[in-house]
Amino acid sequence: MLEKLRERLQAQAPRRLGLDLPQAAVLIPLVTRAQPTLLFTRRAAHLATHSGQVAFPGGKREPQDTDLLATALRESHEEIGLARERVEILGRLSDVISLHGILVTPYVGAIPPDLPLAADPAELDAIFEVPLQHFLDDRRTHTDVIHVDGRDHYVPSYRQGEHTIWGLSSMMLVDLLANGFAMPINLFQRPAGPLRHHPLRREPIA
Repeated sequence: MLEKLRERLQAQAPRRLGLDLPQAAVLIPLVTRAQPTLLFTRRAAHLATHSGQVAFPGGKREPQDTDLLATALRESHEEIGLARERVEILGRLSDVISLHGILVTPYVGAIPPDLPLAADPAELDAIFEVPLQHFLDDRRTHTDVIHVDGRDHYVPSYRQGEHTIWGLSSMMLVDLLANGFAMPINLFQRPAGPLRHHPLRREPIA
C-alpha cells in the first residue's frame, strides 16, 4: 500500500501557489499499522486562535527552516515529539490557503505505530488516530459548503469519538484521497447527503 501511495503522489503534479503570503507546512502522518491510520492533533483550548480545532501537526515557517518540508518536520517534533528520522516522506499535496490568508503546504509521511509521542501542552491537548478506512469509506456526517475564492467548496465533515475533522484539514484529506488513493472525491462536486452552509468564507487573494 505504501509503495502504491508513493507512486501516485510522485506521479501527480501538486499545485504550487506562488503568492506573497505567510508560509506554513503540515505533516499528514500515516501510521503503518496492519490497518493504517491517520494521526491528528487537537489545538489546546487556551489558545487565542483555532482553539479546540483538529489539525495535522505543523505550523508557520521560521527563518532557520531550509524549506517547507523542514518546517513540517520541525513543527511535528516540537508539537508531538515526532523525530524526523522516524518519518518516511511519501510525497506532497497541493498548496492550500487558510481562511486567514496563510499559504499551507502539506506533506504525507509514513510513521511506525506506537511511537512515544506526547502533545506539547502549550499548543495541543490531544493526539489521536483515525482508521484510514473511515475516510476511504467516506463516512462523513455531513458536508460543509464553504465559499472560497468566489466558489463553493463541498468540504466533508467527519466525526471520530469526541473529535470533528473539517475545514482545512478535510480539504487536505480530499486531496490525499483523490490523488493518493484514486478515490472519486473532489471539493467542487456536490455530494449526496446533508449540506451545511458554513459562514466562513475567503474571497480571492490578489
